Amino acid sequence: MSLSRDAAMNIARVLTEALPYIQRFTGKTVVVKFGGNAMVDEQLQSSFARDVVLMKLVGMNPIVVHGGGPQIGQLLAKLNIESSFVDGMRVTDSQTMDVVEMVLGATVNKQIVNLINRNGGQAIGITGKDGQLIRARKLSVSRQTPGMKATEIIDIGHVGEVRSINTAVIDMLINSHFIPVIAPIGVGEDGMSYNINADLVAGKIAEVVQAEKLVLLTNVGGLRDKQGEVLTGLTTQQVDKLIADGTIYGGMLPKIRCALDAVKSGVASAHIIDGRVANAVLLEIFTDAGVGSLISNRH
Repeated sequence: MSLSRDAAMNIARVLTEALPYIQRFTGKTVVVKFGGNAMVDEQLQSSFARDVVLMKLVGMNPIVVHGGGPQIGQLLAKLNIESSFVDGMRVTDSQTMDVVEMVLGATVNKQIVNLINRNGGQAIGITGKDGQLIRARKLSVSRQTPGMKATEIIDIGHVGEVRSINTAVIDMLINSHFIPVIAPIGVGEDGMSYNINADLVAGKIAEVVQAEKLVLLTNVGGLRDKQGEVLTGLTTQQVDKLIADGTIYGGMLPKIRCALDAVKSGVASAHIIDGRVANAVLLEIFTDAGVGSLISNRH
C-alpha cells in the first residue's frame, strides 16, 4: 500500500526531528525502568520492546530494569499466601521471597526477554544474584506513631536496598551487543536473597554506569504542578523546592527522590514518563515535545 504524500512528509519530518537526538546519544547508556500499565497491556508491551530495539540499533546502550508487583500479588493470592505492607513495601518472609524470585527472576524476566527478542533485539535476562550484580543489605524500616515514646524498628523480612553494583556484568553484556534485562533481586553478604524496589535499582545502576538518561515509566503523565499541568525541563533545585512546598507528595515522592538522586550523582537527565502512551520511550528521547517530565542539572 502506497503512502499518501502527507503521510510520507510526516514520516520525513519525524525522522528529521529525531536525527540530532540520535547523533547526540549514539554510544550513550540509557537505563529504563519498565513497569505499570506498559507492562501488562499487550500493545504497550510491544511498543516498548520496539523502542528498546530501535535504541540499540541506532547505537545507544539500553538497560532494562523491571518490577512485577501485580504479578507477585496474583501468584501469592493463588497460593493463599497473605501479603501485608509497611509504608508501601511488601513484608517478605522466606515463603514470599520464594514467590518473588520465581515471578521476577523467571516468569516476568523471561517474558520481557522474549518480547525484545521477538521484536528483533538480542536480550539477556539476569537477576541481581547473577555475577553478584546487585549486592544488597537488609532494609531497616523505622516508624513513629503519635503516643509512642521511641521509634519502632519494623522487620519487613527479605526487603533490601542496594549496597553496590558490579558493573563488570553490565559492561560484558553491553560490549557483547546484548540488551540486559535485570530483575531487582539482590544478594546479601550472608547469601540471602533480597527484594529491592525496581526504581531504586534502576537509579543506582544509572548512577554507577554514569548513564546519559534514567527513564522511569509510570501510570501518570509526569510531574504536575498544583494546577494539574505537567512540569518539565526542571533543574534539581526546582524539584527540591516543589518537594518542600508540597507540590510533589504521596506516592510520587519515592520515584522523584530516586530520579533526583541519580541526577545529583552524575546522570545527565532523568525522565518520568507516561507508560500508558504507545512508544513513550522513543517519544521522550527522540522528539522535542516528549511525553513526561525531564529533570537535569543543566540550567
